[in-house]
Amino acid sequence: MATDSNQFQKIISHCKEYGFIFPGSEIYDGQQAVYDYGQWGSELKKNIKDYWWDSMTRMHENIVGIDAAIFMHPTTWKASGHIDNFNDPMIDNKDSKKRYRVDHLIETFAEELTSSGNEILANEILSSMESLLAKDDFLGLKKLIEDKKIKCNISGTCNWTDVRQFNLMFSTEFGSTASENGEDNIVYLRPETAQGIFVNFLNVQKTGRMKIPFGIAQIGKAFRNEIVARQFIFRMREFEQMEMQFFIRPGTQKQWYEFWKAERLKWHLSLGTSTDNYRFHDHIKLAHYADAACDIEYNFPIGFKEVEGIHSRTDFDLKQHQEFSKKKMQYFDNDIDEATGKPFGNYIPYVIETSIGLDRMFLLVMSQAYTEEDLSTAEKQDSRVVLKFPAKLAPLKLAVLPLVKKDGLPEIARKIMDDCKSSFRCFYEEKDTIGKRYRRMDAIGTPFCVTVDYQTKEDNTVTIRYRDSMKQERISIESLKDIVLLAIR
Repeated sequence: MATDSNQFQKIISHCKEYGFIFPGSEIYDGQQAVYDYGQWGSELKKNIKDYWWDSMTRMHENIVGIDAAIFMHPTTWKASGHIDNFNDPMIDNKDSKKRYRVDHLIETFAEELTSSGNEILANEILSSMESLLAKDDFLGLKKLIEDKKIKCNISGTCNWTDVRQFNLMFSTEFGSTASENGEDNIVYLRPETAQGIFVNFLNVQKTGRMKIPFGIAQIGKAFRNEIVARQFIFRMREFEQMEMQFFIRPGTQKQWYEFWKAERLKWHLSLGTSTDNYRFHDHIKLAHYADAACDIEYNFPIGFKEVEGIHSRTDFDLKQHQEFSKKKMQYFDNDIDEATGKPFGNYIPYVIETSIGLDRMFLLVMSQAYTEEDLSTAEKQDSRVVLKFPAKLAPLKLAVLPLVKKDGLPEIARKIMDDCKSSFRCFYEEKDTIGKRYRRMDAIGTPFCVTVDYQTKEDNTVTIRYRDSMKQERISIESLKDIVLLAIR
């Protein structure tokens, strides 16, 4: 896989310089792997959420949305298997005392081999790692690390402990008083949003009179105590998920799994990305709840990485919650089974899950949009950095720029702002030359700039500039809003 760490660092720097993402609590020297979304980052993030939400709940008549609480009864996580099974294999370096996630340690070593031109060996190591992880062969993983002389990046030594499991859930206490044994009040910050959907399955089905197949979508925060959080916002301890659980008749899971694989890739490609930048990666080791699983991977500057997971979760979750809660989680299906001529009757539905990391999708959109262009001519050197967002996702849709700060031009520009701002996000600026203002708008990805000049006063026209081509043309003020609205639909 080809990587470009220099490009990745440029994107990180650009995010901070132009108000997309800031290090969390930066005035106190920050908090590792915690980030704050700035004024334009929060707009872009919201637009991605809205685009996903609309594509799920508006474009599919049989999918509805909920917003479940972050805190859930602790038995939820016993039933789901997270308390017993939500672990990652870790290894410590005895000299530096630094702890690594085993797969990250080996993947980093493989990336170094690839960068030095030894891609075949890198792929062999990654293949061996996946095989060992699938068998939970911790002795084999340690041997692989030692045989390949994979070193700690702090101590530079290969002095490793045995590989051990580490639970990734954050725990806290619930309520104002502590219990005597210290356990009765323990609750967890949810490590995924899916369980909020499962425990509300019957609530939604009955109140919405939903008929299988149907889906429940949700966007929300999740928390994982990652030992090695890394690669900017790609892996964080606090993150946001966009998930949809699709409830189906048992025995139909294979066809629905393939349907949602195709449907979700289609959604990604609708944002203008080449199919060459995406691939499916089938899981070798399946989670305890799945009978099939794959990732949609995107070719980031740091290589192909997971953005979205599609999982066939069988009836595991609903069956577990039925067992632990002692409440029936069954659905009565009165459709006729052609094989028997009778209704399908009561059953616990199977589930197909689509789960996309919102922060990873944000990084994908930013990576795809970030472009450096050389605009030099024979007369002068020139360049620009432009974010070529799809217009529907851009934080700002239109910048309104009076040519000068006098002679009634700002008043005309303000009137344009007032007319457009209820329909889409606009930005007004009158400082600096028009060229500098264009460059600033390029850098935050604004698809349209409109300049109000002296001719505007004569014929009620303005100059519209298109971000990607930098083409400019004269249009009437009356047509401006429709041009922008057409582009962002």
